[in-house]
Amino acid sequence: MADSPLYFQKGFGLKSLVKEPIERDYRSALVDRIRAEGNRLVAGDLTLSLAKEFGFCYGVDRTVDYAYQTLLKFPGRRIYITDEIIHNPFVNERLIQRGVKFLSGRYACGESIDGLGPEDIVILPAFGVTAGMMAKLQSLGPVLVDTTCGSVLNVWKNVERYAQDGFTAVVHGKYDHEETRATVSQALKYPAGKYVVVRDLEEADLVCDHIKKGGDRLAFLKRFEKAVSPGFEPDRDLERVALANQTTMLMSESLEIERRLRAAIVARYGAAEGPKHIRSFDTICSATQDRQDAVREMLETPLDVMIVIGGYNSSNTGHLAEMAAGRLKTYHIQGAEDLLSGERVRHRDPHDGRTVETEGWLPAGKLRLGVTAGASTPNSKVGEVIERILEFRGVAVPA
Repeated sequence: MADSPLYFQKGFGLKSLVKEPIERDYRSALVDRIRAEGNRLVAGDLTLSLAKEFGFCYGVDRTVDYAYQTLLKFPGRRIYITDEIIHNPFVNERLIQRGVKFLSGRYACGESIDGLGPEDIVILPAFGVTAGMMAKLQSLGPVLVDTTCGSVLNVWKNVERYAQDGFTAVVHGKYDHEETRATVSQALKYPAGKYVVVRDLEEADLVCDHIKKGGDRLAFLKRFEKAVSPGFEPDRDLERVALANQTTMLMSESLEIERRLRAAIVARYGAAEGPKHIRSFDTICSATQDRQDAVREMLETPLDVMIVIGGYNSSNTGHLAEMAAGRLKTYHIQGAEDLLSGERVRHRDPHDGRTVETEGWLPAGKLRLGVTAGASTPNSKVGEVIERILEFRGVAVPA
């Protein structure tokens, strides 16, 4: 869809004018300094290592930039966002402070989408919106500023192609995540479009088992009742499958799901016929991969504790914490406010998702600390966390 007076996808040419307020809100001089010194800080008996890749990715940078440009372009107009623009509370709350209202989700302002009109501005978040939501907004006529990430759009194109060609999209993701809801809606643009969402290897194996040997139709539909397209029939709709993924999932897991699906297809139809029954395209987000690779590299070096910074509902941040938690003490926090003291930390448990508090999280004496952050976490939050830790250790912030 090309830019028009009612639809914008390329900003407003105001990038230079919003650079200063964005840097003021989200930049950290301390993080810049640590990066310039090889992503390493030695202070007293603390050695702090920053991941080589962390924090805002290109897509998030673009989304935040477009939101600030929108505020500058339309002063005095009502500006809305459909839901969280990204999964970071600080960024969403800062936009509220700047006058933006949210139509749904945890920050919902209480106003209905049905009350929108041509004088209103609506920002579409980085995750995108469902095809149904887009059609509704277009019918109401507000100006739309589309910040959907390019990596997400790439997945959508493949899912649409799958539906056109009669393949069921097997989407590795969380069925209730905004991005996945928007992705699967692309399949439903076509009468024969079908999808099933698998969260992990266990659910993928259930799909693979049904492909290989069929099974209890009702049990399958009950297990995936919220994660399949309307009218889904596993015996019919798993004959031809095509893999896609929520861009923030664990990439190694996406690749393993693809491998298992291919093996199931070959087991059912044979090696010669297999290619007629399965497709896949590279829908792995490079930014997500880079951040996961950076954590994997950090885990090959001696560390005592890992801090992962990002929204508790941020999928990509959660996966970084899961990766590290299997190897060493790991604390997924949203920001410095979760570091309650040098003894007590509030954090999200990477295994069950609960928010908990832990005593004795910061060891005394020599400490090798790793720090990373999800793709929606601004450097300012990373810098605040580092400053707080230095304060607990009785070390001055380097000048």
